[in-house]
Amino acid sequence: MTTFVHIVSNSTVSLWGLSSRERLRRMLQKDGNATVVDDLAIVPTNSSVLLIRGDYMFDSRVLSSLLHTPNMMLEVCCDTQSSIVAAHVPSRLKGDACNVLSGSLRPDMLPHIHTRTAETLTSAYHAQLKKSDPPFVLPITLERQRALEQKLFSGAYKGVTDLVTKWVWPRPAQWATRMCIQNGIRANHVTIASLVLVMITGWLFLIGHYGWGLMTGWLMTFLDTVDGKIARVTVTSSRIGHILDHGLDVIHPPLWYLAWGLGIGAFIPEASWLSLETVLWLIIGGYVVGRLIEGTFELWLGSFGIFCWRPFDSYHRLVTARRNPNLILLTSATLMGRPDIGLIAVALLTIVSTLILLGRFALAIYTRLTSGTLHAWFARLDDVSTDQSLATRLFATQPTTQATST
Repeated sequence: MTTFVHIVSNSTVSLWGLSSRERLRRMLQKDGNATVVDDLAIVPTNSSVLLIRGDYMFDSRVLSSLLHTPNMMLEVCCDTQSSIVAAHVPSRLKGDACNVLSGSLRPDMLPHIHTRTAETLTSAYHAQLKKSDPPFVLPITLERQRALEQKLFSGAYKGVTDLVTKWVWPRPAQWATRMCIQNGIRANHVTIASLVLVMITGWLFLIGHYGWGLMTGWLMTFLDTVDGKIARVTVTSSRIGHILDHGLDVIHPPLWYLAWGLGIGAFIPEASWLSLETVLWLIIGGYVVGRLIEGTFELWLGSFGIFCWRPFDSYHRLVTARRNPNLILLTSATLMGRPDIGLIAVALLTIVSTLILLGRFALAIYTRLTSGTLHAWFARLDDVSTDQSLATRLFATQPTTQATST
């Protein structure tokens, strides 16, 4: 059943190049049950209407919950002042609901409409981005513009990822995201540039130009972070872009390692039995097995992914044998003048990571059979602000300061 949505008021302050009204429209378009109308008079009788204040920035989880929760109002508290910022009501109450949002009518004058907050409306657990992040609804003002943009950018980051993406890329990626948006560069343009760099890097590795190849390879990994952030902060994510981005992430790493191995002029391992062919088989075989374990876990045991099952798994994701940790090994070995040792190091990390994944997968199956459904560890955190464990501080987003909080 379609829910009609009417955006009340607007803000003149743009966030990441989007007006509040346009951001809300794009977010609502992703839900097939929403129909945005500019004139409340065309809303049919006996239908449902969601009224939203356009001078507030809404978390996508909150907006989705509002859309699918009738007979309720959303209240937010900012700077000690409470306001009703949204109401999902029967169409016969649309006029009174508008007056409530404008402040000219008391909320208790709407019969059988319950008041909720963002925290009671949706969970802090963000399955898509693999983290715990308190939901938010924040007033849009010129003074808060930079803080709100920072909130949107930080919110676009995954909680569980590798150490380079988590700690090295965020600041330069935010700068690059801003430059791209200001110059009309879209997420798919960046993804295509990444694809070109993947091929250039592979060719440079193949001919043994490892220094240049590592430069283009690291640039590619950086752009791989930027394209997703552009898509999320401008609400332009598409199914095609998602498939292209993630398909590229899965396919290119083993091809890089193969090209690296074929480009080595001299392979001089410490062990006489260790050949270049063996090393390449260990890397590619271990990579494929690891990916199969991850995919099988998500399909059969938990859609949240194996790296979010327990804190140990989240720590493992920081250094597991994926592209960025492996590039650190290859870069270090190249700086020492031994690219062959770098490949052996990648093989060793791959085997260790894959064995850990196999053990965790076996334990997950046993736990599923004996204890029931599996859950992501941070999905069960009651309040991340009171849990000060290292895992929570590293992987679960803490509530923001009063300057930008609800």
